[in-house]
Amino acid sequence: MGGVEDDEPPTKRVKVSQIRQQACFSLIDFMARLLASQEADGVLGSKGVLKKGELVRIIVEALYSLGYSKSAARLEEESGIPLHFSLVDSFMKQILDGRWDESVATLHEIGLMDDAVVKLASFVIFEQKFYELLYGKKVMDALVTLRNEIAPLCVNRSRVRELSYSILLQSNNINVGVSQETRLKSRKKLLGEIQMLLPPTVIIPENRLVHLVEQALDLQKDACRFHNSIGEMSLLIDHQCGKDRIPSQTLQILHDHNDEVWFIQFSHNGKYLASSSGDCLVIVWELMVDGQVCMKHRLSGHLKPVLHISWSLDDLQILTCGAEEMVRRWDVVSGECLQAYEKNGLGFVSCGWALDGKHVFTGVTDKSICMWDLEGKEVDCWKGPRTIRIADMGIANNGKDLVTVSKENTISLFSWQTNYEKFIEEDETITSFTLSEDGKLLLVSLLNEELHLWNIDGCAKLISKYRGHKRSRFVVRSCLGGLEQSFIASGSEDSQVYIWHRLSGELIMKLAGHSGVVNCVSWNPANPHMLASASDDRTIRIWGLNQE
Repeated sequence: MGGVEDDEPPTKRVKVSQIRQQACFSLIDFMARLLASQEADGVLGSKGVLKKGELVRIIVEALYSLGYSKSAARLEEESGIPLHFSLVDSFMKQILDGRWDESVATLHEIGLMDDAVVKLASFVIFEQKFYELLYGKKVMDALVTLRNEIAPLCVNRSRVRELSYSILLQSNNINVGVSQETRLKSRKKLLGEIQMLLPPTVIIPENRLVHLVEQALDLQKDACRFHNSIGEMSLLIDHQCGKDRIPSQTLQILHDHNDEVWFIQFSHNGKYLASSSGDCLVIVWELMVDGQVCMKHRLSGHLKPVLHISWSLDDLQILTCGAEEMVRRWDVVSGECLQAYEKNGLGFVSCGWALDGKHVFTGVTDKSICMWDLEGKEVDCWKGPRTIRIADMGIANNGKDLVTVSKENTISLFSWQTNYEKFIEEDETITSFTLSEDGKLLLVSLLNEELHLWNIDGCAKLISKYRGHKRSRFVVRSCLGGLEQSFIASGSEDSQVYIWHRLSGELIMKLAGHSGVVNCVSWNPANPHMLASASDDRTIRIWGLNQE
């Protein structure tokens, strides 16, 4: 931050948070007086940890923030507990009025025992003064402030050199000057930065009560095993959802495949569902206004069963990968095959879209990964072992990383632009995986009937494990879903769909209905109350809220 908001120079004021760690706060005489004035107030609540004086001050701050100034002042008067002592109020007003020298003097009067805090706060105050003089065409006065007030503090010498350089830049700019509104906005921001330096007992953090309430609601929401709807939380009661918020009732059964259904995937916008089967067909389904799922296209052309489907980011096209066969690109609106991707003497095992929507990736049976343009021209190829014959591929890290299974127990995150590769190793054989919508979470299915959830945003970290479903012979796929992807769902060889609460790892529900192995599940990303499952019984079940 410089002296102004929109008109500040490229070299902005150093952030207070970067230098805050240089100081360690001590008890100060001023706060000793404040605490002494509240000592007789005692504590509230059954646990004896809620200090009445702190609570009153937080409420007063909330009332002022809400615009109820008279009520806030009345509470201060009636309780005898001021939001801030008069000295702190004077200091804050001096900052907003631009009375810099007075504000620094008052800062010393407040009684902070830690000299480092005083120096850091003085530094940012004088820096604001410097910029306002500079933008007010008072270059010589700004120079005096830099030499006589900022430099002697001996704080952040590199920043002092940057301020010196900004004088040279601004002296050549005759179109300087800022509005009063911009100046006031900048001073309010300065006050917020000073607040970060001072102990919260001196200046109550802005919107502290709102922050505490939001934190309490978040904790209740995270503890609720069935929270799956927006706007169902109230401050008036403790939050707890029932099982009826989870899609557990079969709303529709789709019978149009002539063989086992192996793969299903909702589009990103939730308006379409694509499915593939041992009958070598891909069916695109459309969700109608009345909630019914109807067939839109039956896509034929593959000679082998399709093991993987990938939606383009705009949901206008899909990629389908036959089992060690070709990859086809389809137009969702017309159902037309736009392009077939083939490699002489080799087959494909997986497919995925580049973030730009102009390239596609394919996993090849020789363990390499190829990149193609939309017209079917091979653009690049990375030799193996990049992938094995597991029909899964994902894109993470904002489209920069390709996620594949490179060995039986190893996930590869390959940065195709830089050729940098990192690995996630499991103790068991990997059977399939899927990514969260934002690409930050990786859900891995293992041979030992466990699901492992990894956070791959930065350094990969295993964060949870899920158990209970059955898998001994077949590939059984899982997914994340529900509101804020708070749930894990998986198929199972016992013909049921299993659902866990993601944060707690608790198995919360088993859905019965299929008469064969449940091979794949997909949660509608646009509707947390819709789940689809595909089975060896040749059907797809659409699950919704229990309407009984």
